[in-house]
Amino acid sequence: MPDKETVQAARRDLAEGKSPSTAAGEFVREEIDHVREGKHGARSAKQAIAIGLSKARRAGIPLGEPNPKTTSAETRKKAAQDSRRGKEDPVTSEEGSTKRRRARLKAMKREPKTSVSRAALSRQAKSTARKRGQTVHRKAK
Repeated sequence: MPDKETVQAARRDLAEGKSPSTAAGEFVREEIDHVREGKHGARSAKQAIAIGLSKARRAGIPLGEPNPKTTSAETRKKAAQDSRRGKEDPVTSEEGSTKRRRARLKAMKREPKTSVSRAALSRQAKSTARKRGQTVHRKAK
């Protein structure tokens, strides 16, 4: 699962009063680094972000639930399961069956590494911002 430094950085962010999504950004950054290093791949930038958020929830970062309008029931159920796990028994190390873990990593190694390139992440951010609309950006100012 996540590196000790990542968990500590996220906890430090929460202690400083930063939002849970900012703390979860540490996990997303770690996941993007893993793909860039070639540790494994990701089918898309969105998948790498989702993996990072899942790790954050399982590590006990109190993220909200995904938007029901844009997220499938299956994904919402998985997010709720991860959040419960993070509250009850935070995951701070790799666990599970060795066979299963190896199979998951082998499958992810076959995925492309270019999915988290600078251009791909930029495209992802722009498309998400476009979906949110201009009013969200106006409120932030």
